[in-house]
Amino acid sequence: MARKNEDGKPKRGKGNIVVWAVLGLLILALGGFGIGNFGGHQRAVATVGAVEVPIEDYARALQQEQQRLSQTTGQALTAPQMAALGLDRRVLEQLLGAAALDDEARRLGVSVDDATVAERIRAIPAFAGTAGGFDREAYGYALRSAGLDERGFERSVRSEAAREVLQTALVGGVDAPPGYAERIAAYLAETRDLTVGVVTPDDLDGDVPAPSDSDIAAFYDANPDRFRRPERRRVTFAAARPDAAVEVSEDDLRAAYDARAEDYRLPKRILAERLAFRDGEAAQAAADRIAAGEATFAALVEERGLTTADVDQGELREDDVPPDVAAALFALDAPGVVGPVDTPLGPALYDVGAVLNAREIPFDEVRDDLAAEIAAREARAEIDAARDDIDDLLAGGATIEELAGETPMTLGTATVDAETADGPMDDPAFRDAVLAAQDGDFPERIDLDDGGVAAFRLDGIDPPAVPPLDEIRDEVEAAWLSDAMADRLEARAEAVADALRAGGTFEAAGIDATAHEGISRDVPAGDAPAEAVARTFDLGAGDVAVARGDGERAFVIRVDAVGEADPASEETAALIDAVRAQARQDMAQDIAAAYATAVRDDVGFDVNTAAIQAVQTQSVGR
Repeated sequence: MARKNEDGKPKRGKGNIVVWAVLGLLILALGGFGIGNFGGHQRAVATVGAVEVPIEDYARALQQEQQRLSQTTGQALTAPQMAALGLDRRVLEQLLGAAALDDEARRLGVSVDDATVAERIRAIPAFAGTAGGFDREAYGYALRSAGLDERGFERSVRSEAAREVLQTALVGGVDAPPGYAERIAAYLAETRDLTVGVVTPDDLDGDVPAPSDSDIAAFYDANPDRFRRPERRRVTFAAARPDAAVEVSEDDLRAAYDARAEDYRLPKRILAERLAFRDGEAAQAAADRIAAGEATFAALVEERGLTTADVDQGELREDDVPPDVAAALFALDAPGVVGPVDTPLGPALYDVGAVLNAREIPFDEVRDDLAAEIAAREARAEIDAARDDIDDLLAGGATIEELAGETPMTLGTATVDAETADGPMDDPAFRDAVLAAQDGDFPERIDLDDGGVAAFRLDGIDPPAVPPLDEIRDEVEAAWLSDAMADRLEARAEAVADALRAGGTFEAAGIDATAHEGISRDVPAGDAPAEAVARTFDLGAGDVAVARGDGERAFVIRVDAVGEADPASEETAALIDAVRAQARQDMAQDIAAAYATAVRDDVGFDVNTAAIQAVQTQSVGR
């Protein structure tokens, strides 16, 4: 029987579940952000059977998803935005699936010993020391930075290993059906040799005649969706942006330049990487290998199991390193390897990748940047000082016009839709608020991403509509001419295709053409539309196809040869192996997901909505 939520309603799970790799989640979470205290008696966001999903795990998973999307899109999604996309539910489902498998492993007595747990932890790169290999201090520091304790983390590693044992038992014998991988590989490896001819307006006799009024009217009536305007919203807004023009005096600019003398009068600097060794003998042996040409610094780094990020020291000034190290490094006038030298970490080699000579940046070179920075800072300060007044005025029922008159905000009006990106509509928070507003909503202060503020009044909503012909006659005429030209180009292309089918050539038809050999399904053939190229894989050698273009071109595509996959080639064998491996993985994931769903529904689960809301508010933000 399923348990119940705090609100007393039964909670059952539906939908596919992707088996969540908790170990990977935790390690990815060691990026430096901590999980705050969610307070009260809240410990778990859900329970599956006898296994809890800790509130901290959900918070980390949600932040991980938020950071992933931020890196992908360049924008940080808020909790409501993530909820609207269903991302919070997806994260929860992944954790519920993992918990279901944990509960099943517990019921079946599946576990791993301490040695296996220790081996897994030692293999995690995040816990390696500067000399490579597992480092106890690095392990403790990394966990503390992520808000984890060793006991809880090791328990998670053990659970992950047990889940893998269970999953291996579930899907160990899964394989693609006989012949499946070979058929798919043959399909993917098939190629075409194509000749693509391009028909342009220069290949036509005369221009398209101008349409009559009746032609335009008939075209307008027949294609209303081409001219339909989306819903548009009329707003009156007041906004203050930090990029507004603020006069900055010459004295202030000079003072700012002098205050940053250290930034503009740059001493000699180097870009370097450092590789530390356990003793002077090992460091000297490495230096001797480099000097003899037997190894490079990069090769030594790779031998130690490290990456460039592990040894990169960034840009160094002379006072950034001990005097003895500085004397060796800054004696260089060109890149090279220095050392061994004694450092606080022991003997080390430095690879100096670049030497940056001392330089003074003149005032005139940075004057405009300083002016923009100071102006923005002063504008932000003015905006910040006005926030309380803005809130008080809005709370007191002030109109947008009154708001602009009594604060640094500027009044404006706009008619906008979902594609508008001008003015305050370039800010996601403002745009989302405008598009969600309803008649009668009271204006509220909106904090913009650039530090500005805005508020608006919805004056009206114009539903999607086709403007009267008189208002868009030029647009309709242009569309008619484009279609008419596309029709003529397509007709000319069909005539060329007929000539080719009868044994003619592109040259005889007077059409420019280009040959493309070995075209696969995902490779373009010149400017020919991708869907047209894809259609040629349903054709045989000698067949000809025509593709309508963009109103400026049409295409004639002849299949010159059909390339079949060579079953004996290494490339085909590798492709077959890749297809088979992918099929196994997909089938295994589906089986594991179905099994986790069945387990979850069988043992019952509940979801703590109050805890979830607390995480979304405090961890992701609104």
